[in-house]
This record gives sequence, structure tokens and C-alpha cells, in this order.
Amino acid sequence: MKKLFLSFLISAFFNVVQSQPVQKYIQEKNVSRIIQTLSADDMMGRPAAKPELIEPAARFIEAEFKKAKLQYLQGLKSYRQEFTKTRITGSTVRLIINGKSVPSEDIIIMSEQKSINNNGSWKILKLSSEKTGQERQREFAQKFRSLSRDTASALIIVDEAFRENFKMYKGLLRNRFAGGQPGTKVFALAAGEVNEFSVNGETQTEQIPMSNIVGVLPGRSKPEEVVIFSAHFDHIGIQKAVSGDSIANGADDDASGTTAVIELARYFSKIKNNERTLIFVAFTAEEIGGFGSQYFSRQMDPLKTIAMFNIEMIGKPSKFGENTAWITGYERSDFGEILQKNLEGTPFQFKPDPYPDQNLFYRSDNATLARMGIPAHSISTDQIDIDKLYHSVDDEFESMNIRNITFTIRAIALSSGTIVSGKSTPKRIDPATVN
Repeated sequence: MKKLFLSFLISAFFNVVQSQPVQKYIQEKNVSRIIQTLSADDMMGRPAAKPELIEPAARFIEAEFKKAKLQYLQGLKSYRQEFTKTRITGSTVRLIINGKSVPSEDIIIMSEQKSINNNGSWKILKLSSEKTGQERQREFAQKFRSLSRDTASALIIVDEAFRENFKMYKGLLRNRFAGGQPGTKVFALAAGEVNEFSVNGETQTEQIPMSNIVGVLPGRSKPEEVVIFSAHFDHIGIQKAVSGDSIANGADDDASGTTAVIELARYFSKIKNNERTLIFVAFTAEEIGGFGSQYFSRQMDPLKTIAMFNIEMIGKPSKFGENTAWITGYERSDFGEILQKNLEGTPFQFKPDPYPDQNLFYRSDNATLARMGIPAHSISTDQIDIDKLYHSVDDEFESMNIRNITFTIRAIALSSGTIVSGKSTPKRIDPATVN
């Protein structure tokens, strides 16, 4: 009986949209074509830090935006919103404590200064713990972040009990990107009191060109008011081989969301009912720090930006079943309520984020714009707590549920109707509540 009722609801959904453009312009065949292209092996996992490897995906999205007859963002001469990031490729430093040289493997440098030395006043701090197991790991992460953000330069002596955590962080921080690191921090595995020390060295860097892909559909009567549809098109690139496969294709993360942005661009371009200006953007570098959305946000006027639909991993049914998706930060504005009201008469439902412990509101590109007060939310169907394909070489096209992706894109198209038309304006998010 339940299966029959579910079939009835799905049929009802098709009946509701049969006479609407979503059925005509958002079809499984094209959804499949786009996501299969973006997640193919020849896209090499779309790593943002390797321009030559992410370039094929960027060109493909540009071509799709051109087909949809989108305009360029004001001030640009193409769909490329270009910027550069400084990558720190290494630091060579000699650290001497109490007359003894500290091995390089026992040192972590957090600095964006070309020349590193302890001329001037440096703090001497300690990072220690009496806890064990996972509590110790969490404590190290919290203290490391807190000390890194301190504005003063410092030598930080790390307790030997943190050696494994230290080694892991040293690996993670290789080839990191500059982001306004305050002062210089030298973390060192060492014992005993520090009577005297000296630090001398330098930081090596390189410039990495990056590009968001941005297209615009100008509003008819309210062109100054902007609604954003976004997803990130980068992924994690080439990984350690598993059963001979080393390409992390990123079909769900986030070729599925990028597919939605492309399909929505074509849909709205065809129906031509947007009173507000629509910006469709495929962000780069989400996986390595959200640099694409950060750069994009600095070009926007937050007071004229009405809402952001950030689409993140819609490749498989959510924990609530078919015809459902969930929204991060649901309680922060009435964005979700507006969307659900616009879906009355269909079986599709938008739910609040069911994984609050995962902090997903802060783990995608919406957070950058939410910090500006914009009602910026991510829409997803991923079961992140049990998703074994996440950030793996097995996140491939064959694991995608094209029907689920298509249904979700259609639901976003329908639910955004009154926001796009200018009839609804979501409440703004209080920036003070966004860390």
C-alpha cells in the first residue's frame, strides 16, 4: 500500500508539472549528459590548484552558459571571473632552542612573510594536554587553530603527546594558500623550558590563477535586485590509487550541483519571467578554502543581493526519501518556508538540515555570503553521515541517481518562483550569528 501511495504521489508530481516549463526544459537526458561530462576521467578530478587540469571543466561550463544565452557579469569581457591566489610551497627555517637545532620534521611554520626571523618580541607559548584519545585530538585541533589566529608572532612548544596530531597537521599544511595569516607562528615538538631560541628562514610561494564561471540573466523590472544560483565545480583531483583508479571524479561533489546551475540557467532563459536579475555561478576552489566564493562576494553589493541558492551534492535520495531535499541554516531565515510554500500541490518537501553536528552551513560556499547578511543557504540531498563515496575515487557518474537530480532541480526551479519574480523576499540573516 505504501509503495502504491508513493507511486501516486510521484505521478501527481509529474501531473502538476506536466503543463509547466520545468517538465519541458529540465529533462533527465540533458541532466545525464552534463553530469557525465563533468565527472568524466578526462576532467582529471577538476583540482582548482592545478589550472591546466580544471581548465576543461571551465571551458565546458562556459559553453553551456553561452548556449543558455547568458550575459557576462558587469565589468567582465567573458564568463571568467579571474583572480589569483598565493600558494605557500614551502618554508625553510633553522630553529635553535637552548643551543640545540630542532629537526625540520619537528617544526611547523605558519607564516606568510618572505623572511622569517625572531627579531623583535616573540611570545613563547605551550601546547600541552593531559587528555587521551579523541578528546586529545579535538583539543589539539582547537588549540592549534586558536594559537594560529593570534596576531602576535610566537614560538609554540608542542607536547610530545601530540606527535601523531603534529605529523598529520604538518602534512595537511603543505602547499597551503595564503589567507592573511597574522604574524609568524613556529610550532616545535620539544621538551623542557626555553631559555633562548633563534629562528631564521624564508617562505617560498607561487601565484595560482583561478576563475569562477559566471553568467547573468538581467531582471526585467527589478534589475538592481539579484538572486544567485551557485555550485562549486572544483573537486579534489588525483588521489592515491584504489584498485588502479586515482581520479576523484566528484560526480556528486559537486558535478551534480553544477549540473543544476546549468539546467536552471537554461530554464530561466527559456521562460523569461525573472523580474530580478539572476546570476548563475560555478565557483572554483571550494575544496581548498572557498576562495572562489570569497572573491565573488567581494564584487557583490550585499544589500542588493536578495537570496542565494547554493546547490551541493544532490546525486542521491536524501534520508527522507525521494522528492525531498534539505536546507542548511533553515532556521536562520524564512528562505525554506518560502520555497516550501511555492511547492504546494506537489509531493516535494524541503527539510531542515538533519546533520547539525556536521556544521554543513559553514562547509560550502553559502557561508561567505551569509556572513554579509544575505539569505544564503545550501540545498542538498546527501546522506553525509553514511556517504562512503564522499571525497573518494568512487564518486563517479555510475553512482548517480539521475532521476533524483532531475526532480531536485525541477523543485528548485518551481520553489524559487516568487523570489525570482520579486513577489517574495527572504528575511536577511543576522551577520552577528554567522561565525
